[in-house]
Amino acid sequence: MPDIIHIDMDCFFAAVEVKDDPDLRGKPVIVGALPGTRGVVAACSYEARKFGVHSAMPVSTAFKKCPDGIFIKPKGNRYAEESKAIMAIFSHYTPLVEPLSLDEAFLDISGSHRLFGTSIEIGHTIKDRIMDETGLVASVGIAPTKFVAKIASDIGKPDGFVVVNEDEVLDFLWPLDARKIWGVGKTTWKKLEKLGLLTIGDIAAYPVRELERIFGKSGRHLHNMANNIDERTVNPETERKQVSNEHTFKEDSGDIEEVERVLLALSDKVAGRLSAKGFKGKTITLKLRDETFKTITRSKTLPRRIKSGEEIYSQSKQMLHAEWTEGKMVRLIGVSVSGFDENEQTSLFEDTSEQKNKVEDLLADIRGKFGKSAITRASLIKGQKPTS
Repeated sequence: MPDIIHIDMDCFFAAVEVKDDPDLRGKPVIVGALPGTRGVVAACSYEARKFGVHSAMPVSTAFKKCPDGIFIKPKGNRYAEESKAIMAIFSHYTPLVEPLSLDEAFLDISGSHRLFGTSIEIGHTIKDRIMDETGLVASVGIAPTKFVAKIASDIGKPDGFVVVNEDEVLDFLWPLDARKIWGVGKTTWKKLEKLGLLTIGDIAAYPVRELERIFGKSGRHLHNMANNIDERTVNPETERKQVSNEHTFKEDSGDIEEVERVLLALSDKVAGRLSAKGFKGKTITLKLRDETFKTITRSKTLPRRIKSGEEIYSQSKQMLHAEWTEGKMVRLIGVSVSGFDENEQTSLFEDTSEQKNKVEDLLADIRGKFGKSAITRASLIKGQKPTS
């Protein structure tokens, strides 16, 4: 029986809005920027999706597709409240909970069966408790590995419950579109199409050495995922070692200002998580992957610990410019903070710079998860260069 559960809330932000205002039920709810602004959609109900609206879509496009939609500004604090209640339910059944964002997490329940039953029983119990205690709908995927569990929860949406047993994994995976593999964006997909590798099964059957020759290190990743070789464990301690976030561009970018805007959004995301944990870090690490899939990391250790988005961005931007060359194309960028003093306690009375993090706590998940979102710095608006 598989022991990895991935739980993902359905249309989380929009669902919370419907919960708070039942009159919105059954209507196309769109959470994000308001029409007439330059922001994006953070989340939307399934009723809005029927019109072609989806998260990260420019709100101007969403309005054209769904002019009768109900547009609502995000309420970060409300979503954080509901997330806290949901994560508490997870923690009742296992200490091995790895949150990925406000609305999804991996659970390892291998040590929970004696107390709570089989994996299927635990999955149903958690799903039912979330509905009973919060009124929100979760989709559940249960599988032997994190990779398959996440795909299972996604395939089952909305209100899904999909179980993939060990002996069923390859039959489940191989017919699926190759774009289901994490890291397969537009550029990789174009190469896979040329090779005729359209499904996960096609990749699984292709010689691994050829994949490595064509895709570099990512070739091994494609081979491993396609064959369900995923040794990642559910790690609740990850954020104690480092807090990170990264972004893969839909198309490789050689625009330094665009890359800077994304880096600023990532820095804010990391800052929000640091503040929520009460951590400060001394080491800032920048991660860059170019169009050839070559990945470099650069780190800088500071004389003091920091946690504000402005400071993280300032340090990581310096490293970005030190690596930037004319004609460089960036496929992925990431930033992380490590070097924590976990015994350090934050002051009861915070100075002005610390108070900024209160706002970041409420909004960072929206900014980091959806990029240029409705609640954002002015410098993240296209055409405005970050000045931090």
